[in-house]
Amino acid sequence: MLGKPVENIKVKKGESIRSLIEQFKHSGGFTAKKLATACEIFKGMQGDKKCLKFLSFPADIISTGTRGVIKDLVKNKLVDVIITTCGMMDHDLARVWKDYYTGTEVANDAELRASGINRLYNIFIPDSSYGIVLEDKLIPILKEAGKVKKEYSTSDLIAFIGEKLKDEPKAEESITYWAWKNNIPIVVPGFTDGSFGSQIWMYSQKDKEFRINTIADENLLADKVFTAKKSGALMMGGGISKHHVIWWNLFKNGLDYAIYMTTAVDWDGSLSGAKLEEAISWGKIKPKAKYVNVEGDVTVLLPLLYGSYLG
Repeated sequence: MLGKPVENIKVKKGESIRSLIEQFKHSGGFTAKKLATACEIFKGMQGDKKCLKFLSFPADIISTGTRGVIKDLVKNKLVDVIITTCGMMDHDLARVWKDYYTGTEVANDAELRASGINRLYNIFIPDSSYGIVLEDKLIPILKEAGKVKKEYSTSDLIAFIGEKLKDEPKAEESITYWAWKNNIPIVVPGFTDGSFGSQIWMYSQKDKEFRINTIADENLLADKVFTAKKSGALMMGGGISKHHVIWWNLFKNGLDYAIYMTTAVDWDGSLSGAKLEEAISWGKIKPKAKYVNVEGDVTVLLPLLYGSYLG
């Protein structure tokens, strides 16, 4: 019943992230040990050439510097399919053209509103950096898209937008740009739940033939899942993006690899809080899959996981 004795973690000057995570594996307790397991699973998933790799995440972290880590995962082709929320497009595209700012969660929100500043916990987003710039920039791109054809899946439209970013000075900081560049589809099941979707809706009021075909996205996912010999997922946060990943993998008898990072609790029955073990009962993860739940803030955990992979 007893494993190896717990040893003290020794952090040395110039310690690499990989070396620190290796210590977590044998000496870390609680979340540290789980993160070490996640790093092993991620490395194994990358080394498995038969594995179709999913990445899912919510919008909020794209307002932070964590966007850069996700961008690098996409740039370096460490994922094959992205499933995310509408707000990811909001923040990723807005930050191509405007800056977001560090702020504080201890703020007078009424004063912020009077100043035209939106607060996302401790990130401050001026109106000019969000809805205003998205409308100014996206509507012309949507007009171009409407001249090419009248029906798009979310992944096709996002790829079209990604290509249009190529001449922007900050294009290479964008997840959307690198997804287009590397032919990695971004699927947004709830595409109307944010400014990106609102711009599509507003454009459609003038171009009545313009349509988003979400069934086409499902056909794309079906083609990928049904032909995959194995599949794995790095899932950050819950909700629709997490569920769409595990739901589609139900049709291939479950994920072979799964990493789930969350701050949600499981006792309220929510999908966001549901541990991966629960997904096994639904057939969404294989009973013998390599999987781990890592409780904690993705803005801390993901850079450590990626840093460990890089060495």
